Amino acid sequence: MKKIKAIATALLISIFFAAPGLFATGTGPGNPPGSPEAGDVPIGGSAPVGSGLIILLSLGAGYGAKKLYNYNKEKEDLEE
Repeated sequence: MKKIKAIATALLISIFFAAPGLFATGTGPGNPPGSPEAGDVPIGGSAPVGSGLIILLSLGAGYGAKKLYNYNKEKEDLEE
């Protein structure tokens, strides 16, 4: 079990350090024809990325807390 945890940790750390290097370093897309006007929607839309990230992080924390609670509950049942 310790070997699996060590491999998973090493893989996770390497992904975090390698991910920024995987993005393209080019100049990006050119401007669309014509000039953008005041009423145009910005490129990429106006989706609020931050609130979705908060929701995902809170759901992940809740799931982890539930797993930890169930693990501790099982551990207590086995000790009794």
